[in-house]
Amino acid sequence: MTSSPQPAGWYPDQQNPRMYRWWDGQAWTANTRPSHDAEMIELDIEGAHDPDKIRAQVARGTQGRGGAVTGGGTLFSEPVLVVNQRAKLIEMSNEFGVFDQNGNRLGGVVQVGQSTFKKAIRLLTNYDQYLTHRFEIRDANHSTVLKVTRPAKVFKSRFLVTKADDSPIGEIVQENVFGKIRLGFLVNGQKVGGIFAENWRAWNFVIKDHADVEIARITKTWGGFVKAAFTTADNYVVEIHRPLRDPLASMVVASALTIDTALKQDDRN
Repeated sequence: MTSSPQPAGWYPDQQNPRMYRWWDGQAWTANTRPSHDAEMIELDIEGAHDPDKIRAQVARGTQGRGGAVTGGGTLFSEPVLVVNQRAKLIEMSNEFGVFDQNGNRLGGVVQVGQSTFKKAIRLLTNYDQYLTHRFEIRDANHSTVLKVTRPAKVFKSRFLVTKADDSPIGEIVQENVFGKIRLGFLVNGQKVGGIFAENWRAWNFVIKDHADVEIARITKTWGGFVKAAFTTADNYVVEIHRPLRDPLASMVVASALTIDTALKQDDRN
């Protein structure tokens, strides 16, 4: 039995998740258009990712600890995740690329469900942090593997982590407002771990399990002068010290998004 050919239509571009490419029923064409998540008003100042720069970023972030072990080539099986926010002069939604330590793309994180009202608030004010935000964590094939929702907040952030089918996994809860920030991982009401800033600037973080044992580390890395001077985009290297099982594995992967959203965005106010 032979499979039926893929029908003609617009499909996510394998090289650029912000674009759709036209499949004519037999081959990919040169015709592209922005995906529904892409905003034409956003001014992108970055091109395609550079594997050499990512390897250098890993060396800085891990201080030479990376590269000894390779994983299974997925978001949940690699010992080192490089999380780079896409740099935009005008930012209407968050977008991150996730790579392994050799610069291979593992997936990404895209902010979804932004209404025209929310986009206007983000462009014109600093009040978007008080609104609900939704994100999708996608694998290298652009399939959603996790969803993260941050309900509207006042002082402390809370993130709901679910599978692609919306079945719940757990929550990431901000535990304090002042001092070195802490966020706890809650699954079925029980704390299974958390993120702890190592200094008040929240530059580097450790991730611990329920027994207070370090299982991962998040290090913020320099994104270059243009990125630092003209945008709020951040780069992170996530080191996972040992293979993790769900739900902890999903909570750790989701936390890379949580750190940027909870701290960097709120710092604008």
